[in-house]
Amino acid sequence: QVQLVESGGGLVQPGGSLRLTCAASGTIFRSYTMGWYRRTPGKQRELVAIIPWDGRTNYADSAKDRFTITRDSAKNTVYLQMNSLKPEDTAVYYCNFAQLGTTYWGQGTQVTVSS
Repeated sequence: QVQLVESGGGLVQPGGSLRLTCAASGTIFRSYTMGWYRRTPGKQRELVAIIPWDGRTNYADSAKDRFTITRDSAKNTVYLQMNSLKPEDTAVYYCNFAQLGTTYWGQGTQVTVSS
């Protein structure tokens, strides 16, 4: 089992920045992928960014050039630095952890971009 603890959401004005953090604990092997997804009301959960064990990142088009995903493998923690936030980035952001064919989700953290 793997547990995920997210933090860092909140209210920010358009153009502002936030950093989300997700720490994983439990039975963790070397080759895992962590990432962030988001969901807005009436829409399915969508990929924001992922970072596998080898560090090769993948971003949604909406996140490219504004968001940066990094990981600290020693701490089993992933970060999502979000800059130049827009109102359309408003969503619940979920941390995702995948290893050995099993996927785990965090509880979600609300990000609201509004003036």
